[in-house]
Amino acid sequence: MPPLRERVYDLLDYTNTAGPLERAVTVGLVALILANAVAVILASEPALGARYAPFFIAFETFSVAVFTLEYILRLWSITARPAYRDPLAGRLRYAATPYAVVDLLAVLPFYLPFLIPVDLRILRVLLLFKLGRYSSAFEVVARVVRRKWADLFVAVFISLLLLVVLSALVYEVEHEAQPEAFPSILGTMYWCLVTLTTLGYGDVVPLTTVGRFLASVTAVIGVALFGLPAGILASGFFEEFHLRRGARLVVCPHCGERLEDERRP
Repeated sequence: MPPLRERVYDLLDYTNTAGPLERAVTVGLVALILANAVAVILASEPALGARYAPFFIAFETFSVAVFTLEYILRLWSITARPAYRDPLAGRLRYAATPYAVVDLLAVLPFYLPFLIPVDLRILRVLLLFKLGRYSSAFEVVARVVRRKWADLFVAVFISLLLLVVLSALVYEVEHEAQPEAFPSILGTMYWCLVTLTTLGYGDVVPLTTVGRFLASVTAVIGVALFGLPAGILASGFFEEFHLRRGARLVVCPHCGERLEDERRP
């Protein structure tokens, strides 16, 4: 019989080899997370929120109590893992991990109003991120982002650079004609961002000939620019799924072309 700490850790840390009790705990937590998301949505409806307010409050209190207990037990039992064996430093390292931060943020909105006069209960939707603990899909996304972070950083940097340059140009040609719509370079960034993303709300539009020309250029650049991160992520997912099928993708470090597929031993 394993010690109580290890037993609690195994109970909360779901694996494919988990027993019936571990699976029941996991199913119960997942069901409670989904039920909370539904409750937050329904409570935002004026008619339902007012009519069933006592039920929503009671359900929220019960849910927060469960998730608070879960967080405390995870923090207490994490020393069962060799990587977090130290009672203080190990628990502090675990508390800084993404899943532990999400667990904490999921219950904080309930307790914060006791300290500061602010209602943050809508942040209970953060509970949905707790599902990442039970799904490999979140891990796949995290691995792809980690693998492609350098490429994504370049894409974001280029986007910010173009945002500043185009905003400055449009401000220069439109400020005199529309001082309220284009009050500053910073204020012009709203229009430029909306145009780059090809949303085009139409609440702010250039009036000068040069401004309209720059608007056209901005829209064309936006189509290509915002497709770049999508292509990077798509490439990352392709490589990830290729690896998961048991093959290693080999690409040229200079041009990025696929050279060959090698089976992993």
